[in-house]
Amino acid sequence: MIASARELGLGDEHDGILRLADLGLDAPVGTDAIALLGLDDVAVEINVTPDRGYALSLRGVAREYAHATGGAFRDPGDRQWGDLEQPEGGFAVVVDDAAPIRGNAGAAEFVARIVRGVDATRPTPPWMIARLVLAGIRSISLLVDITNYVMLELGNPVHGYDLDKLTGGITVRRARPGETLTTLDDQVRELHPEDLLITDESGPIGLAGVMGGATTEMSRDTKNVLIEAATFEPVTIARTARRHKLPSEASRRFERGVDPLIPFVAARRVADLMVELGGGTLDTEIGGALFAVYEREAIALPKPFASALIGVDYAATEVSGALQTIGCDVYDNGDHWLVTPPSWRPDLTDKWTLAEEVARIEGLDRVPSVLPTPPSGSGWTASQQARRRIANALAAAGFVETPSFPFTTAAQNDRHGSASGAHLPGIRLANPLDGQAPDLRRSLIPGLLQVAHRNLSRGFTDLALFETGAVFLPEPGTEYGTTTVPPLAQRPDEATLAALDASLPPQPRHVAVLLAGNATAKQPGSRPSRSRCRTPWMPSA
Repeated sequence: MIASARELGLGDEHDGILRLADLGLDAPVGTDAIALLGLDDVAVEINVTPDRGYALSLRGVAREYAHATGGAFRDPGDRQWGDLEQPEGGFAVVVDDAAPIRGNAGAAEFVARIVRGVDATRPTPPWMIARLVLAGIRSISLLVDITNYVMLELGNPVHGYDLDKLTGGITVRRARPGETLTTLDDQVRELHPEDLLITDESGPIGLAGVMGGATTEMSRDTKNVLIEAATFEPVTIARTARRHKLPSEASRRFERGVDPLIPFVAARRVADLMVELGGGTLDTEIGGALFAVYEREAIALPKPFASALIGVDYAATEVSGALQTIGCDVYDNGDHWLVTPPSWRPDLTDKWTLAEEVARIEGLDRVPSVLPTPPSGSGWTASQQARRRIANALAAAGFVETPSFPFTTAAQNDRHGSASGAHLPGIRLANPLDGQAPDLRRSLIPGLLQVAHRNLSRGFTDLALFETGAVFLPEPGTEYGTTTVPPLAQRPDEATLAALDASLPPQPRHVAVLLAGNATAKQPGSRPSRSRCRTPWMPSA
């Protein structure tokens, strides 16, 4: 078969016939082309929760697979530090974030590597193209494909700049008023003061952790490459991506947390591949790095805690072994362990999260299914009993209960919320789920009418509906919702709870019924009376 790279799904090139010799492949006639081009691989789709950013990489998935199967795990990020250490001086990298957002600097680490003399016109190896395609990333060019491949392999997004297009050193800073940036998708974006930027002396050249700029893009004419591997503040990256409606593979990883000890490895891995596949030379004399010492406090884990919380009688060796399996350093301190979580697990913050990991590694099938014993009490209150009697009586009389959302409009409140129909004060939500219904209801009638309208439009003409629920009746001249919500990590005192209750409007419970249809059922020899729709309602006792 004669085909182009695009027809084979190996890239976007459609300029001519794909020649195996150009890909560095030499095989006799009759060789299986599927295996030769690396198209016989398979992909497994997995769901990654937001707290497991490390699993957005082959490194993280392989680690989890080893946990699940008991297989041996070889960490691709385990490199000799002497091979990774940056030379002193060289290319200037500065982080200018004097007023960091939320107390954290925008960039905690920024590693630069320089590769000179690369041949950007060389084709990407078929095995790399096949793996990128299986991961949902299209092949663009050799240099870009290498950065994407290492991101998928190690989980650290890496960006490459055309070194000859840079002006001066690199500065990581916040955006200034009026600045704009043309990103790699050729869109001119107005920058926000909270946006974290990669800049040189000419101005912004990239949205940090989201997307690079078009002015320093690597192309087929690129000869010298500056490789960037960094760790950025997750909240800043998440807000920038959402503000510009620009989700990317890089931002997806940075906003979930990137291993702070992997940028040195990722930068060197990209450089090695560019030397191997692009014919470049790693510049050992010029480079730059911003390195922050990474430290995590040990967590005290009492030895009986995991067993008491999970309900499984774990042996001490099982608890410590499970934590060591996921990469923790465990020190026996008598009646408790001092556990230092690994750098790639920012979600491990206390003894409860550690106990959860023990249960996961040792197997959730060991957790017994035991129903808790409810505490003894006095049963329903008088108010609860009255509401239950009313609901049971209406249901026994043939009415159907139709609970509805407590949201409506100011016009509906004025129409049904008072006997005179005059305008009455209402409660407007600060962040409504539905912008067309931003007010809390003063009456149950609007919800019943909506249910009746929906049923009548579908041909159900005989209706007997009822609803019980709270309505919100603010007092004129009173402002509600002004009390500051206390922190969630501690129980408020009685005075704070009383202030919160006082900041809420009166919320009495009402009951309403709606009848629609014929007054008398259809009978032989008689004509049914005309239809009706009546909505008597009254507040409950």
